[in-house]
Amino acid sequence: MNSNQELSGINKLFPLLAVKDANIRKEIVAGITTFLTMAYIIAVNPGTLSAAGMDAGALVTGTCLAAAIGCFIMGFMANLPFALASGMGLNAFFAYTVVLKGGVPWEVALTAVFVEGIIFIFLTLFKVREAVVNSIPLNMKHAVTAGIGIFIAFIGLKGCGLIVGNEATLVSLNHITPTVLFAFVGLIVIAVFDKKGLKGSILAGIAVASIIAWIYALSNPKHAAELGIYLPNGIFKYESIKPIAGKVDFNFMAHPKDIGNFFVVVSTLLFVDFFDTVGTLVGVSSKANMLDENGRVPNVGRALLADSFATTIGALLGVSTVTTYVESSTGVLAGGRTGYTAVTVGVLFLIAMFFSPIFIAIPACATAPALIYVGYLMISSIHEIDIHNITEGLPSFITVVSMALTFSIGDGLTIGILSYVVINLIYNIFAKKEEREKISWVMIILALLFFIKLAFL
Repeated sequence: MNSNQELSGINKLFPLLAVKDANIRKEIVAGITTFLTMAYIIAVNPGTLSAAGMDAGALVTGTCLAAAIGCFIMGFMANLPFALASGMGLNAFFAYTVVLKGGVPWEVALTAVFVEGIIFIFLTLFKVREAVVNSIPLNMKHAVTAGIGIFIAFIGLKGCGLIVGNEATLVSLNHITPTVLFAFVGLIVIAVFDKKGLKGSILAGIAVASIIAWIYALSNPKHAAELGIYLPNGIFKYESIKPIAGKVDFNFMAHPKDIGNFFVVVSTLLFVDFFDTVGTLVGVSSKANMLDENGRVPNVGRALLADSFATTIGALLGVSTVTTYVESSTGVLAGGRTGYTAVTVGVLFLIAMFFSPIFIAIPACATAPALIYVGYLMISSIHEIDIHNITEGLPSFITVVSMALTFSIGDGLTIGILSYVVINLIYNIFAKKEEREKISWVMIILALLFFIKLAFL
């Protein structure tokens, strides 16, 4: 009897252990697919954070280790196929805004990340973050899915070099380059696999595009380097994490004038991470048909707690905020439905610590077709939006376009929620009592906070 109770308790703490009917092969393929679309962080994160004076070699290990731990927590505790790693945008804010521009030592910046994680743990335990996720209307959730689709397709088009910056028009079409061709070949492979009903289409597209890119780097290394394509620089390499681990520093609190700046840094990290994570969880879950009958993300409290723990642990390991990755959508659309997908990603990050030259060498033009294809799949959610109800349809439209145009899931969700509340509040003033739209108090509070942020911060 005690043994059964103990097993029940373990299953309650780690629901993944109670899963008996998962297609392990499909979950592993999904995990590999997700990992390959986000493996770029192994190279990008050290490159970004080392600008703040941190050891680049140690950052490779720290990035992989923090991501692995985050994925394991997400997989075992939340039983969801979402992967985590140091967030893009958040790492740039850490290095360039806080440390380089603000003159804050990187140890203190890590302390801000640590404090952010602790605050998130409490916000999650008291169900504040969960209330925010559940308060978003169903139409807006479908909009988040479609918006993420355009956003990640935009990342893919930018990554392969087809879309470039333009001072006059912000963005414009580039001429055909080898990276564009490699990405196009990968996209064709994915399309053919999909049309034929073959499994692992996304993984096949990434593999083919990578191999072609590496062949090009072998034949024309100089031009390939200019395009960001490099052959694997060896096979095995491991760097000690000692130079960056355990460097959280609270000594700055002895100087009261520094506390105000520290509060601003923590608040910014909180805000960006909060709504990027919310947007990602809602959007990816919606596309995977994982939302329940009330439009809620399954195990959202545990998912948010995993995100919070990962950020706190990541700070102790010496890396910037760890967050749920939108690239998880590639694995979900490859069939991942349980925590085994996230655990697979975690295992691959651990392996990558020792074989990082290979994974780092996967170029952006090889992951681009996967992102474009997933964007195509996710935009289909737009037909679920009640576009004829303008009080929900218009804010949903604003959400969709804002994610791509601001290049941020969090900012897109911010503008979308703000427009939703304003439009519905004004409508309710003039509408008959029985025709008024119901607005959650959580949404109203969020809108007020968003207005303050956009107006004064």
